[in-house]
Amino acid sequence: MDKVNNIDKNDYLRRKEALTSFFLNKEYKLMTKKQIINFFNVPKEDYDVFNEIIDELQNDGIIFEDDSRRYVAVKNSNILKCVYESKSEKFGFGLVENGEDIYISSRNSNGAMDKDEILVQKIEGNHKTEGQVIKVLKRNTKKVIGVFNKNNNFGFVVPINKKIEDIYIPKKQTIGYKNGVVVEAQITKYATTTSKAEGKIIRVIAGKRDDKSEIKALGISYGLDLMQDFSFDIKQELKNIPSKVNDDDITDRIDRTNERVFTIDASDAMDLDDAVQVKKQGDNYLLSVYIADVSHYVKDGSNLDKEAIYRGTSIYIPGTVIPMLPKKLSNGICSLNQGVKRLTLAIDILFDKKGNVIESNVFKSIIRVTKKMSYDNVYKVIIGENVKGYMEYKDDIMQMKELAILLNKKRVESGSINFDIPETKVVLDENGNVVDIKPYEITIANKIIEEFMLAANMQIAEKFYFLDLPFIYRIHEKPDEEKLRDLNEVLNAYNIHIKAVKNIHPKTLSDILDKVEDEEEKKIISSYMLRTLKLAKYSEECIGHFGLAAKYYCHFTSPIRRYPDLFIHRVISDYIDSGYMLDDKKISKYSSDAIEYSKSSSSSEKQATTIERDFDDLYKCIYMNNYIGEEFDAVISNVTSFGIFVRLENTVEGLITFDNINDLDYYIYDEKKHRLIGEKTSKVFKIGDKLKVKLVKSDVALREIDFMIV
Repeated sequence: MDKVNNIDKNDYLRRKEALTSFFLNKEYKLMTKKQIINFFNVPKEDYDVFNEIIDELQNDGIIFEDDSRRYVAVKNSNILKCVYESKSEKFGFGLVENGEDIYISSRNSNGAMDKDEILVQKIEGNHKTEGQVIKVLKRNTKKVIGVFNKNNNFGFVVPINKKIEDIYIPKKQTIGYKNGVVVEAQITKYATTTSKAEGKIIRVIAGKRDDKSEIKALGISYGLDLMQDFSFDIKQELKNIPSKVNDDDITDRIDRTNERVFTIDASDAMDLDDAVQVKKQGDNYLLSVYIADVSHYVKDGSNLDKEAIYRGTSIYIPGTVIPMLPKKLSNGICSLNQGVKRLTLAIDILFDKKGNVIESNVFKSIIRVTKKMSYDNVYKVIIGENVKGYMEYKDDIMQMKELAILLNKKRVESGSINFDIPETKVVLDENGNVVDIKPYEITIANKIIEEFMLAANMQIAEKFYFLDLPFIYRIHEKPDEEKLRDLNEVLNAYNIHIKAVKNIHPKTLSDILDKVEDEEEKKIISSYMLRTLKLAKYSEECIGHFGLAAKYYCHFTSPIRRYPDLFIHRVISDYIDSGYMLDDKKISKYSSDAIEYSKSSSSSEKQATTIERDFDDLYKCIYMNNYIGEEFDAVISNVTSFGIFVRLENTVEGLITFDNINDLDYYIYDEKKHRLIGEKTSKVFKIGDKLKVKLVKSDVALREIDFMIV
């Protein structure tokens, strides 16, 4: 409302709503601005207001102006509102909210940059679904980190992020900067179909491009340097948060401080937000899950809460974490540390001997953790080793193991899919140098906590769904039929076929993985299956979780590091404190909050995943640079029209180009079956094949690793 500050806000919103309804009406015929003004008899003194509303509706992606200067309603056209995801300088995708991906070549990108909000019109092309950008609604890249280069006439910044094209720097802006320095540039003019983006340098980050500057620049490019600390206002609020539980805080809470309660985490974990306890009751098992009551300290509308909403999630990168909440909370009063009183939201779940839920109860409690345990030591106890400080709790550990196995069996029988895709563990020394890359080891100890958290999340979601209260659920929609047919082409190489693609049940996919005996093949099939599925996300609607074969699911167990968990804790606490009856005002507020936070948290999670993956890829390139020329055992993880991707045992992936296949044959790409066939020899390269490869390149700047076949 820049031009119309003198108008009443409610009047402005009323006019905007009227214009929105006008455009979205099915009877609306395309009109120019002048025709709309005449239609509504807009007086001259209201032109500024009218123009402001039209601009807002365009920026919101509700309408757009076509080549004839007429306004088109996006909803009633073949135009789609998307987020642009750049893959390289050559192409990207428009990501539609419904999960559809639209291929966009650089010539049709209209200067869109990664993460921009765009309008896309579908066109005929070489891809199944192709489009062109007709309008950039919102620019989400304001600054770029990269290497500065210049000649006699101008300069340019080559971005660290390879999804962004070079930024042109006018000659007068290059004065005083040397070639090769790593800089931050602010974009002053965005790219079009005929011109590059233009910018100015605002600071030098490093004097040269090396491993350390690459790591630093990647963090700055994502704004992580600004998120390492919290604002002055938040620090002021922290002064009012106690370092220990006060007597006033324990009123109306169930006291479990004398129970044997355990945390099980990685040995270096500092933010402990979940603790567990298992008791045998005849043939039944009573599982108690205690989750840090973060909402008791982070109040709705506080600066802490606003910052947590903005961050959405903690981001875990090698050697550090960018936390959602300050350490005084995450590592202090909200961390379930051994031997101290802590406030929790808890759930008791009683299971029968087959893993069926008999009953459950949600309540507020106070606990004192008996023992902080690590995955490594719990696993050692389970396999029969004597571990100092653990043996007095051996019976507790074995009971937890029994129940976890029972719950896993029950879950798998229901159709839950257990993907076998190893996560990467980057090992750093005390100076932050990468010394090892390896798969993150998952044992039965990890599975104990995984199964208990899944059980708690499912029970909480089911309870509050039937209470019909505003909530944030974790949902996972069914995969598209087309993607399942593509998966079938991959599975054909293993003599496997999915029959019911139209009405797929998760158990169908789960059974496929169970039947694959070769562990390497299982990893490859798991990877392809995962690409077939849609991304899980947050929603105010409970539509189920396909991958878990669960009708009801939410994220309740990590309020220290995920905002949806914190939000539903607040709903649950209010529900309990109000005598199990929320008033209409609270319900209305939480309903609108759930919609907003579902969307923002899904976006934050996606961004965090991208950041974590980019850092892993960077560290992999730095690490593999030490092994140029060495040979490795590898498995083909993907076959494309431009080469073969292989994965090493340590989770590192790289490309074998046709030149590096290292024979004299010419290979034809079979797109349907994802394989290469030699024209002369009929030699076949397909997913899952084992190869001996040699590392020929590990380019840290490009984050690319190349192998050749030995």
